[in-house]
Amino acid sequence: MAKAPGKPKLAVWKFASCDGCQLSLLDCEDELLAVAGAVEIAYFPEATRGVLKGPYDVSLVEGSVTTPHDLERLKDVRRQSRSLITIGACATAGGIQALRNFKDVKEFTNIVYAHPEYISTLEKSTPIGAHVEVDYELRGCPINKHQLLEVLTAYLHGRKPNIPSHSVCMECKLRGTVCVLVRGAAACLGPVTHAGCGAICPAYNRGCYGCFGPKETPNPQSLSPRLADRGLDERALQRVYRTFNATAEAFQKESERHDA
Repeated sequence: MAKAPGKPKLAVWKFASCDGCQLSLLDCEDELLAVAGAVEIAYFPEATRGVLKGPYDVSLVEGSVTTPHDLERLKDVRRQSRSLITIGACATAGGIQALRNFKDVKEFTNIVYAHPEYISTLEKSTPIGAHVEVDYELRGCPINKHQLLEVLTAYLHGRKPNIPSHSVCMECKLRGTVCVLVRGAAACLGPVTHAGCGAICPAYNRGCYGCFGPKETPNPQSLSPRLADRGLDERALQRVYRTFNATAEAFQKESERHDA
């Protein structure tokens, strides 16, 4: 098929991650056909072996920076990209692998690897925005495919993405789910977590785990006493904020307040 002239070039890049957010793009199925018709997929190893050289109009970046090589490659990606959008908890907040940031990574490598001297890694797992300018951050573990399509559409048409900034609590209200905190069913991070998942966990009588990271002005220090009322001690309060978005600023500061 002949290349359509003037199509924007899209690149999808992977750093330290599980590939789940890239799979969210592939999971768009029918909508992906529309995306493929609107852009030229220039670099996306998860989907195709075909590679076109930059520069790229839009780059989607998944994963965190964990090695010196990652850092150099990221700088090159930024140089080639007109717009750089980070997707997922790893890219926006360091991911689950950022739990290493609270310990000595050398101790981990000495325990896990027979020859730790062969391992070249940074002391911390850091988000993309800690190293280069980011044009937009799309949160989630994994991201919401509908939000991803909205962000892509917005950037292709030169407008601001229409992504809700409210908390998971609003999603519970919209789907008619009774608050698990009010019922005393579970500890829940819904009041401080960015919407996007559709409040799946509370709908199944589970507390929110904070997969989409802190919402705007989250105020977790006001939530923690409520969680303590549900039986969480200092250690448990620390751990509840240290999951997928452990080094997101609001969650990290609150977890550090509960250092045992």
